Amino acid sequence: MTPEPFSPTDTDEPLTAPPPGCPAHGIGPGGLRRLYGPGAEDLGAVYEELRAEHGAVAPAYLHDDVPIWVVLGHSENLHMVRTPSHYSRDPRLWTALQDGTVKPDHPLMPIIAWQPFCSHAEGEEHLRLRGAVTGAMSTIDHRGVRRYINRATQHLVNQFCEKGTADLVSQFAEHLPMAVMCEIIGMPEEYNDRLVQAARDLLKGTETSIASNAYIMEALTRLTDRRRAEPKDDFASHLINHPARLTDEEVGQHLRLVLIAAYENTANLLANVLRVVLTDPRFRAQLNGGQMTVPEAVEQSLWDEPPFSTILGYFAKQETELGGQRIRKGDGLLLGIAPANVDPRVRPAPGANMQGNRSHLAFSGGPHECPGQDIGRAIADVGVDALLTRLPDVELACDESELRWRATLSNRHLVELPVTFEPTPPQDVLLRPSLTPVPQQQRSNDWQIGMGQQEPAAQEPIAPQSAAAAVTSPEPVDRPGFVRRLLRWWRGE
Repeated sequence: MTPEPFSPTDTDEPLTAPPPGCPAHGIGPGGLRRLYGPGAEDLGAVYEELRAEHGAVAPAYLHDDVPIWVVLGHSENLHMVRTPSHYSRDPRLWTALQDGTVKPDHPLMPIIAWQPFCSHAEGEEHLRLRGAVTGAMSTIDHRGVRRYINRATQHLVNQFCEKGTADLVSQFAEHLPMAVMCEIIGMPEEYNDRLVQAARDLLKGTETSIASNAYIMEALTRLTDRRRAEPKDDFASHLINHPARLTDEEVGQHLRLVLIAAYENTANLLANVLRVVLTDPRFRAQLNGGQMTVPEAVEQSLWDEPPFSTILGYFAKQETELGGQRIRKGDGLLLGIAPANVDPRVRPAPGANMQGNRSHLAFSGGPHECPGQDIGRAIADVGVDALLTRLPDVELACDESELRWRATLSNRHLVELPVTFEPTPPQDVLLRPSLTPVPQQQRSNDWQIGMGQQEPAAQEPIAPQSAAAAVTSPEPVDRPGFVRRLLRWWRGE
């Protein structure tokens, strides 16, 4: 039986608040489920309840009881992201914004509000803005990125390797992506703990999200001003100098989009891969035995625990139907990445091995598919491999049941991942190899990390604020064997 059409005007007045501890705490006006607050601590379970009750597309409430459609089915999500004639990412089409249901101080406003970047654009404007992003990405020296990831990993490990204990979330997974992205974008001097915390806070929908967004935009505005006056060979400069001629506001918003999307995705991905390695003996045995590579482990994690659970949002451009539900013009829809990845129609069981299958929705799809997804893959591949090479005996320092998660509408990430290992001395490493981009921007809509350009000479080593001073080590006199040279190339050494 098809549920009644979902619209703000179809709901009744709010019901009397239930007593504390009552399951009805998660129920909003009209008996619809809330995706926030009490009763929504485990959104994975909520999505499965919605799937059982409504099917592939279900009505629910965002913060402040703003109505939204949650797209749960794999094929329904793909249809939505691949049909720009019916569904747009421009939030100005959303009825809830037009009629004031979404207030200016809504906790999700940093995500909801229209901004002049490619994710909210369509048609020729989308091609112009996205072309500038992919054009700037095409200038990145891919081998240089992998070398920098490896050396940034070594510096982070150096900060705790002598202690024999660490928290791989706060001391590693939350810092490596930000260090790498600040270097790629062109603002290594801005990398610090506060920037890391602001990036994590921005997507949580908390009272401080708007302030965190402002802090990040101030840093990116400073970078834009500097690169307008003095261009360098970095992502920000190539974005500014692209033939699309982006305005300062467009440059700042696209820098934020790239920084936050790549950072949040990769921080969660790193933590998830390391958690599985430390808690699943079969998984680790496959890695150690060569039956699974680190990149394959990363893809499995993208199925099981995608870095972004959902993406807000898509908006109906006309009245249509999706998953048996009547979608009205102006309705908002939530891209359900995590629930789509466990859709029983495409996956036999939630924990099924999906090795070799890349049809997950971790990076969305269609015209707005993440253009920099391989940056995240490279950080996870190289970072995990380098960490496990440095600390081969690393073990979880608590029972798996003691691990805690913090869930938001956007994602679910580990609070901490405590580990123990045999203390080891720090390594001398060159932190900042050359990331000199290739001279000419390629007119391409995709960017893949792979075989890079000819390696340029290394620059003067520059350490981040939180790292110790870098010291270079002399090269060994004897030439290593082929296998060792191959492993060094793969790790970016």
